[in-house]
Amino acid sequence: MSEQYILAIDQGTSGTKAVIFDSQGRIAVKATCPVKSLYPQPGFVEQNPLEIYQSVLKAVKQCLDAFQKEKKKPAEIVTCGISNQRETFVIWDKAGDPLTHAVVWQCKRSLDICNRLKDTDISPEVNKRTGLIIDPYFSGTKLIWLYENDESIRNAINAGHTYFGTVDSWLLFKLTAHKSYFTDYTNASRTLFFNIDDLKWDRYLLERFSLSGLKLPEVKPSAHLFGQSDFEGLFQHPIDIGAMIGDSHAAAFGEGCFEIGSAKATLGTGCSVLLNTGATRVTSKKGMVTTICWSTEKKVDYALEGVIVTCGATIKWLKDKLGLFTQSAETEKMALSVEDSNGVSLIPAFSGLGTPHWRMDLKAAIMGLTFDCDKKHIVRAALESIGIQIQEVIAAMEADSAIKLSELKVDGGITANTFVMQFLADLLNANVTSIGIEEVSALGAAYLAGLKGCLFESLDHLAKLSNKKKIFTPSIDRTKANNSCQQYRRFLQMLLQSNN
Repeated sequence: MSEQYILAIDQGTSGTKAVIFDSQGRIAVKATCPVKSLYPQPGFVEQNPLEIYQSVLKAVKQCLDAFQKEKKKPAEIVTCGISNQRETFVIWDKAGDPLTHAVVWQCKRSLDICNRLKDTDISPEVNKRTGLIIDPYFSGTKLIWLYENDESIRNAINAGHTYFGTVDSWLLFKLTAHKSYFTDYTNASRTLFFNIDDLKWDRYLLERFSLSGLKLPEVKPSAHLFGQSDFEGLFQHPIDIGAMIGDSHAAAFGEGCFEIGSAKATLGTGCSVLLNTGATRVTSKKGMVTTICWSTEKKVDYALEGVIVTCGATIKWLKDKLGLFTQSAETEKMALSVEDSNGVSLIPAFSGLGTPHWRMDLKAAIMGLTFDCDKKHIVRAALESIGIQIQEVIAAMEADSAIKLSELKVDGGITANTFVMQFLADLLNANVTSIGIEEVSALGAAYLAGLKGCLFESLDHLAKLSNKKKIFTPSIDRTKANNSCQQYRRFLQMLLQSNN
């Protein structure tokens, strides 16, 4: 029997990746197509929905071309999984024509609406029903902004003519020639419209938001037969679309966060941390949001999520603005060349602090400087701030859930820095594991599609696949890491108190 392959599409904010995986979870070929963001006003972020769709077709075509150059046949690709930028949404009409640009998760246009809603009784209802907080980050308030500020959209919604969907729903609708209109639990759980207890759209919230006339996709588990597509003729015969899932959740699944207490951290510009809490929804008292982690037709796992605003962006700032080094890779050697940070702490509140503090008014600070400090100490303090922020989030999650972290699985460019990884393992007193591939969201979508398509037998089967893992174990002596953490917290408390 010939090898069977899975096409994974990871539609992200900066572009679309198409990746073809084999039945062992290994990458056969991949391709990327960029997507432009538009900034029509300060604080507004949009994308052209048709460009998003075309980027998918272009990336898939490039991927198939590379696949055939490897003497492989498109007919060997038996299913497709889609992961996507989560809170970004599109609204369109019955003909599949967008009514406006896609509103991107980064957009802050609804800040005033959020401030208005936070002062009403709807705020605790939103948290109780959706697990989220009222914030421009999530889709709902930005759709309210469109409803209140665009008469044509308001009339279309009131008349029941408007289709709403996160990017997965939009792509599915287009790829299936309007036959399939679905989303999955993870994407639905990021909208402010979805009740994560009964796994249904929340009609009470939609009525309170004046959006009861909105058409909404049917919601299914992440692993589900959502439809079939030939990708506008790129395949001779339609293939199954067997999975759809939000990108951060896909990364958790691709990393193997299958058990209660397993967690993942994506270390990029910022950092998203997800802790699997199993079949039990945990309500946070420590500044987390509650969300769906991932789901199959037999199982739904919940998660706590913490959002760190500034992670790798700190290192970029040291390079671009202060010129302390020319390449980010130099930071590992610089940090290891000194015994410790020499009393220096860097509080990376360049855009405020997220979980668990939620102090968006705070400014960054380098504290503890003396004449015997140099740039290596500042760099080490900056790298330490990454691990300390993650440790803060994990500690808050453990307090919320009474679940002990079993292992932290990490992805993102910073995972190549062994100083950060070892420092993090020492702080957490737990193993930190990297599977060493960049396309971890695509891998998660492929795994789920493969489960639905019976290429993979079970979660146990997935856990045994031969991805190369790099494991960092806690040091016997963790004194330096703990001392740096305590020092950071002292300085942070000083900064918080001085800004009250």
